[in-house]
Amino acid sequence: MAAATIPNPSLWWKLSWQLSLVFVAVVAAVIVGLCVYGAMILSPTVGLQDKLGAALYEAVARDAQGQLVIQENLALRSFKAENDRLWFVVATPDGMTASYGAVPAPYAEMAPFVRLIRDGDIRGAAETDEVASIDRIDTALGEVRVMYGGNTSRSATFLTMLTKTYPIYLPLLAIALPAIFFTVPRVVRHALAGLNAVVSKAPEIDPRRPGSRLPVEDVPKEVTPLIIAFNSILERLEEQFQARQRFLIDAAHELRTPIAIMQTRIEGMSEGGERRRLMADVARLGETAEQLLDFERNVQATDVHETVDLVEIARSVVADLAPMAIAGGYEISFESNVDQVEREGSRPALQRAISNLVRNAIDHGGNRGAISVTVSGHGEIAVSDEGPGIPEDQREQVFEPFYRLTPRSTGAGLGLSLVKQIVANHHGHVSMDSTPSGTTFRILV
Repeated sequence: MAAATIPNPSLWWKLSWQLSLVFVAVVAAVIVGLCVYGAMILSPTVGLQDKLGAALYEAVARDAQGQLVIQENLALRSFKAENDRLWFVVATPDGMTASYGAVPAPYAEMAPFVRLIRDGDIRGAAETDEVASIDRIDTALGEVRVMYGGNTSRSATFLTMLTKTYPIYLPLLAIALPAIFFTVPRVVRHALAGLNAVVSKAPEIDPRRPGSRLPVEDVPKEVTPLIIAFNSILERLEEQFQARQRFLIDAAHELRTPIAIMQTRIEGMSEGGERRRLMADVARLGETAEQLLDFERNVQATDVHETVDLVEIARSVVADLAPMAIAGGYEISFESNVDQVEREGSRPALQRAISNLVRNAIDHGGNRGAISVTVSGHGEIAVSDEGPGIPEDQREQVFEPFYRLTPRSTGAGLGLSLVKQIVANHHGHVSMDSTPSGTTFRILV
């Protein structure tokens, strides 16, 4: 069983997901870099700000005398448990202050001035290495100014920045990734537009047309070496093909003279079985030489633009080969349901194709029954015999050059291959149906 064909990878898909990974990696690197940079230059207390604001919202209050107090509620106790060195000073706009925790002495002296500072970053003083910040924080009493410090950490600052910048990078990824998948196909299609000419030219490459090459104009330079290498291979194949053509044509021509001499000498022999056998062998050699010439002539013949009548060609072939068929023990007939079927093609080539099919029927029809040639109105020519048929395991091989069904067959096994070649030159189709009671070849041009 044939191995399953692995589909070629999609350039669009490959570029899309790889570019997406690169883009995500670049965005991640930029975000991480900015967060690391921020953690290095910003105050280490940045990581405390949000949690402190939540803890102080209900904790800041006024007592019965209207003094500012800090009520240690559950939120504040939880925050204190996480930050055992936590301290802060709260200042209201009217100048009241309240402190919590062990406020460093230099910062305690700043308490009366906290209400005057909107935002501040204090990186220590001569008397202390403690780091502090001053920020505006909303509470149940309204906006207050808070100077605070405690357990500081660069990693906490990094995580705080990372969580606060997601409104920037998440929309960026959400917009950019679909855009990549949307634009890459168009970019790829535009970049490979020059390959369309190569794709359209490739099916036209034919060894019978010297100089056929794939174009390299407007092709991406990354693909150009592949096309140049392919054209180089075409050039070498063309040289080999032309060398084979010259050899076969020369060999076939050279065979004609000794075959003619042998035939003349054998004809001068006395009648007898030996003479008949030699004449059959010479006829087989002659047929082989003619088939080789026909095969190579047809390889080089590509002019199929003459207007021809398929009915007239098929009728003339039947008339020419009727004596041979009758001598072989067959009845031969011609039938057409139309008077004329005109096509563009080569009359000599089509005549050889139909003639080869009739000769094949004579050779393999078992020397009995009928051979019929029919032409239909849509251009199909069918040649049928009532022979033993073609074995199923050989039906795919009969159109191959030099393949013969039986060793006694005359010729070189080029007849059906030539038929297939001629029909291909006419952009047509050849098919075969075979049963133990007969074989039918059909050509449609």
